[in-house]
Amino acid sequence: MNLLVCGVDEAGRGPLAGPVYAAAVILDPERRVNGLADSKVLPHERRELLAKRIKERAVAWSVAWASVEEIDRLNIFRAAMLAMRRAVETLPVAPQEAWIDGQHCPGLPCPARAFVDGDAKHRMISAASILAKTERDAEMARLHERFPQYGFDRHKGYSTPEHLDRLGRLGPCEIHRKSFYPVGVFQKDLFADAWKGMEEERRVRSHALYCEARKLSVTLGLSLADFDREQRRLKREYADVFTDLAGDMMRQARTQLKRD
Repeated sequence: MNLLVCGVDEAGRGPLAGPVYAAAVILDPERRVNGLADSKVLPHERRELLAKRIKERAVAWSVAWASVEEIDRLNIFRAAMLAMRRAVETLPVAPQEAWIDGQHCPGLPCPARAFVDGDAKHRMISAASILAKTERDAEMARLHERFPQYGFDRHKGYSTPEHLDRLGRLGPCEIHRKSFYPVGVFQKDLFADAWKGMEEERRVRSHALYCEARKLSVTLGLSLADFDREQRRLKREYADVFTDLAGDMMRQARTQLKRD
């Protein structure tokens, strides 16, 4: 007798805003869903069609999430694990084993196995990937109705140039993840109480500088020459808004890079 295995995947670890979603799916071998693949490589229309078929033909499926408050309190990794556990626990049919996309398994009431790139290798994980992605996208479209000025219906909370520009102009709203650095900077000395008094162009450029300096400072595998070249570019490009915070961040990163 074949084991009743559910595939599990999450969507939304990387965005700066919104909840993280997870899905669990037990496929029915008698009601095949053709075209399953990692949700990231599928166009929007194809994902939506496959999500509908998965819900119609699966033995069981479930979608769950962890809130922005839980992401900021627990960290994004633990919140994603929590969402996956909730998805498995709310399946209407209890699985005998769970196959998880990635390197880690959440604590589950059944045995679990983790598969790197599982969403591209195993059909049940691909199905979970599609449901998690489509359900999160739908939630971000709903949140766009509450906060239309940020463009969540287009970028879904990811750190696109458009989203970073809106953050620089407006500051964060209540669904932004305060523990993520492009959002958390609004609670630090760079912007502090002077934020509202800044001219809009200076706000946008100050925020863009911070985000680029932070990205440079945490990028792995850079040579010292590449780091210095990028640091010089930032100093030239943002000379009018260059701050001690950005400078100190890059100096510390450069010191660590020299040690390594």
